[in-house]
Amino acid sequence: MFINLLSEIPMTHSPLRLGALCLCLPLVVAACGDDPDPDFNSLPAGFNTPVRTTYDGTTDDLLTAGLGKTGIGSASAPGFTDAANPTAAELRRRAIYTNYRALVDFSVPGGYGSLYGPNVAADGTVTVDEGRIAGREFIAFADDGTGRKNVGMMVQIPDTFDPAAACIVTAPSSGSRGIYGAIGTSGEWGLKRGCAVAYTDAGKGIGYHDLEADKVDLIDGRLVDRATAGTQAHFASDLAGAGLAAYKAQYPNRFAYKHAHSQQNPEKDWGKNVLDSIRFALWAINETHAAVDAGTGRRLRTYGAGNTTVIASSVSNGGGESLQAAEQDTEGLIDGVAVSEPNAQPASMTGVTVTEGVTAVPVAGRPLADYFTYRMIYEPCAAISASAQAPTLVRPGWLGLGTGPAPANRVAGVELETIATNRCQSLADKNLITGATTADQADAALAKMRDYGWTDANHNALHASHYRLADVYVALSYVAAYGKFSVGDNVCGFSLANVDASGNVAAQVPATQAILFATGNGLNTGGDVIYNESAGGARLYHVGVSPSTNRIDGSLDGLLCLHDLVKGVDTVTGLPLTGTLLAQSARVQAGLQDVLLTGNLRGKPTVIVAGRSDTLLPPNHTARAYTAYNKLVEGAASKLHYYEVTNGQHFDGFNAAAGGVLGYDTLFVPMHHYMNQALDLMWAHLKQQAVLPPSQLVRTVPRGGTAGAAPAITTSNVPDIATVPVAGDAIAVAAGSITVPN
Repeated sequence: MFINLLSEIPMTHSPLRLGALCLCLPLVVAACGDDPDPDFNSLPAGFNTPVRTTYDGTTDDLLTAGLGKTGIGSASAPGFTDAANPTAAELRRRAIYTNYRALVDFSVPGGYGSLYGPNVAADGTVTVDEGRIAGREFIAFADDGTGRKNVGMMVQIPDTFDPAAACIVTAPSSGSRGIYGAIGTSGEWGLKRGCAVAYTDAGKGIGYHDLEADKVDLIDGRLVDRATAGTQAHFASDLAGAGLAAYKAQYPNRFAYKHAHSQQNPEKDWGKNVLDSIRFALWAINETHAAVDAGTGRRLRTYGAGNTTVIASSVSNGGGESLQAAEQDTEGLIDGVAVSEPNAQPASMTGVTVTEGVTAVPVAGRPLADYFTYRMIYEPCAAISASAQAPTLVRPGWLGLGTGPAPANRVAGVELETIATNRCQSLADKNLITGATTADQADAALAKMRDYGWTDANHNALHASHYRLADVYVALSYVAAYGKFSVGDNVCGFSLANVDASGNVAAQVPATQAILFATGNGLNTGGDVIYNESAGGARLYHVGVSPSTNRIDGSLDGLLCLHDLVKGVDTVTGLPLTGTLLAQSARVQAGLQDVLLTGNLRGKPTVIVAGRSDTLLPPNHTARAYTAYNKLVEGAASKLHYYEVTNGQHFDGFNAAAGGVLGYDTLFVPMHHYMNQALDLMWAHLKQQAVLPPSQLVRTVPRGGTAGAAPAITTSNVPDIATVPVAGDAIAVAAGSITVPN
C-alpha cells in the first residue's frame, strides 16, 4: 500500500525524505505519525508573517481582481470610494488593472482577447469566459532584520493546482514596478497552467516616500505617516529629523522612490530575491496542500525542488532577474528559464562579437547605465533627424515632429522641437557632434546612436517617444541606485517632484499620492525629474537651462554629469574626473560591477525572446550579447536558445492606440505573444521532453494601415517560432559569437 501511494508522488528530480513523503499522504498520516523526526513546513528565514487571502473567482480573483477580461480591457479604470483614503482591496484591484495594461497591448485589434488575455485558455483556445481565477494569495516582506530591505514577495496558488504535478512559475516585476508588475505576463501564463506563481518586487517598487509630508507605503499600498509605519514601511529614505527638515527647506515638495534611493543597489540581489520567492512558493504550496501531522497539527514539508517543476520567467528587468537567479541557483530550484526582452548585462565582452548580416556591431554588450546615460545626451537631437521620422507616429508626447505646433509636442509651454534644436547646438558647441545646420547636427547625433548599438531601422523612429516618455527615469534612477546615493545627494543636480504647467516644482496632490501604489510604476509616475541647477531656478528637466550653455536644452549639463559618473571621465574634455565627481563615479562603477551577469546558466535549458526593434533595451547590448557570452562561458554545456522577433519593441502597451502612442499599432507586433510561446516551448520541453527549436529570427508582418486604426491582428502577422527555421532565418551561435540574419 505504501509503495502504491508513493508512486503517485511526482519524483522528477532528486528524492525527498521518505518520512516526509509518508507523512504528507492523507491516507497514511496516522500510520506515519510516529516518525521521530518529521519534516515540518517552516517559513523561509527572513520572512515576516504572510497575509493570506482566499479569492472565490467570482467577486474577486487572482488574475483580474474580479474585473475579468472585460474589466481589464475597459478604458474605465476601477475607482475608489475615497481616493484620499483608499482601501487595500481597492488599491489591489487598481494595481492589477494598471500593471496588466502596462505590459501588454490591451486593445482588441492588437490581440487582446484573441491571441492572449484572461479568456484565452492555456492551449490557446479562445473562450467566452471572463478568465477569473480562484485561489489563495500569500504576501509578505523578506528582510535582513533591519526593516530597510523589505522586499515584497507574493505567491498565488490557483484552485486548479494539481498536487500530483506541482509546478511554479516565477514572475518578478519588470521595470521598477511593484509586486503585481508581472501579473499579466508570466503570472497569467502560470495561473492558467495551474501552477503556483512566485512574485517579487525585487526590492524596487513601489516604495514611495513623500518627503514633504513624511509619508510612506505599507505592503498593501496604503500611505501612512512614517512614524506609524515603522519597520513595516515599504521604503523610507535615510533623511529624518533635522536632516529631513534641512532638505525640505532647501528643496520643498520633493519625493523619493525605493529603486533609486534605498541605498541598497537592489539589482545586485535580484537573483537572490527570485530564489527566495521560489522558496516562499514552496512553503505556500506545503501550507496549502501538504498533510497535517496528527501529533502536532503542523503542516509537513512535502514539496521541494525534487518534485516541483519550476520555470523562471518574466519580461524586461524581470527577465534579467530570472537569468540572475538561474546563474545563482546552487540548490537546483530552477528547472528551466523562459524570458522576454531581458535586461541582461554581460560581465565582459572580451572575446565576444555580435554580427548582424555580415556586419560586426561596433559597440555591443554595454551595461545599461552606460548606454542609457549616453542616449540621454544625443537622443533628443537625433530624434529630429529626417532619417528618424515615422509619419505615422504623431502623439502623445513628441512624435511626428515637423507636423507643426501641437499640445502633444509641447512641454511646460516649450515646443519639444525647440528643446531638441537647442540640444543639437549645445552638443555642437561642445564638439560632441559636427554640423553647421540643425539638420546636419541631428544627422550626426543619429549616427552616434547607430554606432552605439541602435542599429535597427525602427530604432530611429522610436528615439523621440522614448526620450519623451521613458529614458531619463532609467538613466537617473540606475546611476543613483548603483552609487547607493541618498535622495539628499541630488545626484548630478536632479531630484523628483510634481510640476506645474510652467515646469516649476509644485506641491504634491494628496489624492494622487494616496493611490500611487496602484497607479505608479516606481519611477516617474506621480511626479517628474527636476533639474535643481537649472539657470534661474529648479525646473522640469525638459525645460532646464544648462548653466554652461544658457539654453533650454533639456538640462544637458546634468545629463553629461550622469554619463561622466558611469565612465569615470569628463565626456566633453575626455579628462579623468577629480574630487567629488571622482568619488561618486567610483561608487557608481562599483555598484555597476555588482550587477553584471556571469553568463553561467548552469546548463539549465533557457529560452530568450527579444524584439529586434527594442529601443529601450536594444538586443545588441542585451539578448544578443548575453547569448554569445553564455556560449563562451558554458561552451557545449549551454542550453540557451535565442529567438529574435522582427517588428517587436519593448512597450507592447504603446501598441494600444487608444491608450498608448498613436502609430505604434501600424508598425509593431506584440512581444507578449512570443513570450507565451517561449513558455509553451519550455513547458513541453520539461514535461514531454520536446526538443527546443534552434535559435532563429522570426519574421513578422506589421499590421500597417492608418495610425490609431490599424487592422486587427491575425496569426499571419505573428508566425510561430519554427520547429526548424529556414536557412536564411537561422541564428548562428558559437563560443563568444552570434550572427543574426538581416
